[in-house]
Amino acid sequence: MAESRRKFDQDFKEGAVRLVRETGHPIAQIAKDLGINPGTLANWVALDRQAKHGNGRLSEDERIELARLRRENAELAMERDDAPMFVIPVGAGPVNPL
Repeated sequence: MAESRRKFDQDFKEGAVRLVRETGHPIAQIAKDLGINPGTLANWVALDRQAKHGNGRLSEDERIELARLRRENAELAMERDDAPMFVIPVGAGPVNPL
């Protein structure tokens, strides 16, 4: 006969994830110590990371800001590349303005 699924309360899940984060021990070892499936604990850790660090996608505001910064970066690179290069030899005295 099949086993019934165990239910874990939120406090248990958070504690298990905290053990992974704070101890640095492998998920498999912590899962074994807690008597749970390593895949289950790995899922909880992944969900926690996703909640803390986002889902890896940019929001609309972030996309707009990124596009603006890329345009600005391209403009600055063009200005830098088009600017005349002045080289002052080492040991040359002060430069007199024109």
